[in-house]
Amino acid sequence: MLKKLLILFVLLAGIVLGSLVQAKELPDFTELVENQGAAVVNISTTQIIRNPQMFPNLPEGDPFLEFFRRFAPQIPQGQAPREQESRSLGSGFIISTDGYIMTNAHVVDSAEKITVRLTDKREFRAKVIGADKRTDVALLKIEATGLPKVAVGDPNKLKVGEWVIAIGSPFGFDSSVTAGIVSAKGRSLPQDNFVPFIQTDVAINPGNSGGPLFNMSGEVVGINSQIYTRSGGSMGLSFAIPIDVATQVTEQLRSSGKVTRGRIGVTIQELTRELAESFGLSKPNGALISSVEKGGAADKAGIEASDVILTFDGKTVNNSADLPRIVAATKPGSKVIIELWRKGETKQISVVVAEIPEDGKLVPAAKKSDDDVAETISRLGIAVSELSKEQMQELQISDGVLVADVKGSAARAAGLRQGDVLLAIGNIRLRSLKQFNEILKQVPKGRNVALLVRRGDAASYVAIKLDEK
Repeated sequence: MLKKLLILFVLLAGIVLGSLVQAKELPDFTELVENQGAAVVNISTTQIIRNPQMFPNLPEGDPFLEFFRRFAPQIPQGQAPREQESRSLGSGFIISTDGYIMTNAHVVDSAEKITVRLTDKREFRAKVIGADKRTDVALLKIEATGLPKVAVGDPNKLKVGEWVIAIGSPFGFDSSVTAGIVSAKGRSLPQDNFVPFIQTDVAINPGNSGGPLFNMSGEVVGINSQIYTRSGGSMGLSFAIPIDVATQVTEQLRSSGKVTRGRIGVTIQELTRELAESFGLSKPNGALISSVEKGGAADKAGIEASDVILTFDGKTVNNSADLPRIVAATKPGSKVIIELWRKGETKQISVVVAEIPEDGKLVPAAKKSDDDVAETISRLGIAVSELSKEQMQELQISDGVLVADVKGSAARAAGLRQGDVLLAIGNIRLRSLKQFNEILKQVPKGRNVALLVRRGDAASYVAIKLDEK
């Protein structure tokens, strides 16, 4: 009997333990949705398209254009509609009880009428207080009081792998809830230099844009903004704007109706391990300056090409993508300290931050009948020659040497091309072909060399390893 009771106890313990494990692995979102769902709104917009085209925008000669001309219903001349309504849907969330709403800028872009619908079916006309396309954040206002509002969290405390949920109106289905995890943080996307996106695998579809991303404490940590898709629907790659970035933007929109951002006037590039080694850095951390705008804030402060910015106003710059965000978030006119790496040591420079206001030609190759050229080929796999006065005038430069030919595999892999202009080796400006070769002679075999390369109007560093033979 005792044995049977013991077996029964073990079985019951196993069931209870299994239930606890299952409950831990599969969280319950019901309470979160009940508490926060009422603060999420549906946003519908109407845009008037004047003088709409009656045929698709296809080039002349396209067989489909001829098809539409022949078989589409014919509208008598003078009776074609001069205006046509275009409607779209999105989401948003209430951030104050007196009717301020946060959403994406692209949700309300060019809208002539914006309607906000609450979960209790009440509808309000909304006014755009301001919109910022650079971060894709917009602030709306409806005339209402006593509204439910979201709680705002700290996206910096988010951890990769943490559960998050989205509430919105995908394809117009109000108050739809989807869940997933944080896939990555601080993602940089093309054309989005000012937003360190939160990447999730939460199902986000058209209509979710502008809706909130919640953590498990029921706090908004982001605005669902973009998806990566090949089908038009969710593929498990969605991106949210961190709520702290959005809040900084909306505070400015609310107070002045516009957003001001800082700039210092530099062009930066990613610091690779090879480039870090060539500049004497132990780790590839920081933002490498490839050019400095003449007369800009950085130029006035004494910042130079080949400097590596390590911190800006006390904030660590881990990679090049961090710098534009940090600088942009700095108030124009502020005087800040930059810590940078120059010629093997750290320096501190004071700079006054300015404000952000709202393909060139390749140089023809010169002759390469020079003993120095042959020597250069053996070390870097490129042939270089002096620039003529005419070439310097055309490029508006006063120094540098011309890449006349690319022969080595390392140089090709680094992306060097005939017609490129080499402006510097490391932080040493190149004044002549003779100086170029003298510098290379002093570089140990097998070391990486950082070359500042100008192509057209842009300049950037590339790293090439010297032949070890």
